[in-house]
Amino acid sequence: MAVNLLKKRPLTLAAMLLLAGQAQATELLNSSYDVSRELFAALNPPFEQQWAKDNGGDKLTIKQSHAGSSKQALAILQGLKADVVTYNQVTDVQILHDKGKLLPADWQSRLPNNSSPFYSTMGFLVRKGNPKHIHPWSELERVSYTP
Repeated sequence: MAVNLLKKRPLTLAAMLLLAGQAQATELLNSSYDVSRELFAALNPPFEQQWAKDNGGDKLTIKQSHAGSSKQALAILQGLKADVVTYNQVTDVQILHDKGKLLPADWQSRLPNNSSPFYSTMGFLVRKGNPKHIHPWSELERVSYTP
């Protein structure tokens, strides 16, 4: 039996439309370098949850595009519609200004103390099973780790 919501429940329908109109969905594309893939995979979900909490339930979805940062910068210059870039080399940010005019010339000095919006993720690899039990960075200072 079909029910016509307009006849049976006009207030329910109006409330549903009102609520549907209030919550908005936002999608961002983060263009980043390969090494940061797992970092952002871990950081994005809690950020999306906090976004919803701070923005009246609006849904944020962060998509990721990963490759070498130079390759990512070139992809943007060729039309990739990234909303956010997180690169590890200043030259890959600079080319977005130089070739694409996507950033102002003073992008490096716009933040206090000439802070630049790029960083580098450092990592080290150990042999399978971590036979020397290296965990924090400070343990790399031990002489026994040198070749």
